[in-house]
Amino acid sequence: MAINKAMRMALKALSYTDLDLKKTYKLQRQLTNVAHPYIKPLYVMWDHKVSLGDYDIPVRIFMPSEEVEVNKILIFFHGGGWVIGNIDSYTVVCSNMAKQTGHAVISVDYRLAPEHHFPTAPEDCYAVARELFLNASLFNVKQENITLIGDSAGGNLAAVVSLMARDRGEFLPTKQILLYPSTASDHSETSPYPSIRENGTDYLLTTKRINDFMELYKSNDDDLLNPYLAPILSKDLSEQPKTIIITAQYDPLRDEGEDYGRKLYEFGNQVEVFRMKDALHGFITLPRHFIHVRRSYELVNRFLNKEEDV
Repeated sequence: MAINKAMRMALKALSYTDLDLKKTYKLQRQLTNVAHPYIKPLYVMWDHKVSLGDYDIPVRIFMPSEEVEVNKILIFFHGGGWVIGNIDSYTVVCSNMAKQTGHAVISVDYRLAPEHHFPTAPEDCYAVARELFLNASLFNVKQENITLIGDSAGGNLAAVVSLMARDRGEFLPTKQILLYPSTASDHSETSPYPSIRENGTDYLLTTKRINDFMELYKSNDDDLLNPYLAPILSKDLSEQPKTIIITAQYDPLRDEGEDYGRKLYEFGNQVEVFRMKDALHGFITLPRHFIHVRRSYELVNRFLNKEEDV
């Protein structure tokens, strides 16, 4: 459904109520949990932990159903600008993801900024991915049947974990799914991406909010040049997983997500990039009957089930 004039006016009004995230991030975490209640009895799932040094990273495991024996896994990293969101607020999303894809979904509750600045989040996510890839027998799943997936900041983390995996040589994912990912660190007026200016004020996710997230996430300004924070800055994007990137038409992050796909392709990777028409940032968190959610899972399932090239 196209965004009509009335909806545009409503979105614009909501966008102009943008609060100072650097002062209100704790309140917005609470509001996120209220908006996405966690109701455990409705889902086939259980909680687990993965150790990283003296810290245990919580993960939540979702099964498509009680009857199906699952032999494929999605490792999911949630969105929220590395500052808000958690496995509770994404429980409905992950439950639906498991049912729609027929995969077990392992949702990672990585530590959030500003209490834990970069690179804590990617290191937490890498630790969980490493545990699953190197101990794939725990779920009786082959490494090639484990896929990374994330939305927004989680899409960033999925891309970063793939880069870290290649650089560290311990494992290498074969597929990744990036939903409207953050890939760059410059979201100022001088950004090379037109979507920052075209979509940065009137569509809920504003450039002010993006910049606030980045300020809370980084440890210092040098981090903004680190490809583990902004993967599009990597000088080498070779040996990356087969990738599908799905962006949203009215998203300030749209162009940097699509450009990341182009750069992956230039380095010899297999990439598919789709722009979801009339969609806003964050659409995968909408109820499952929404057209953008349904269409996304059609694309994702086609990607996941595609036969290997002969």
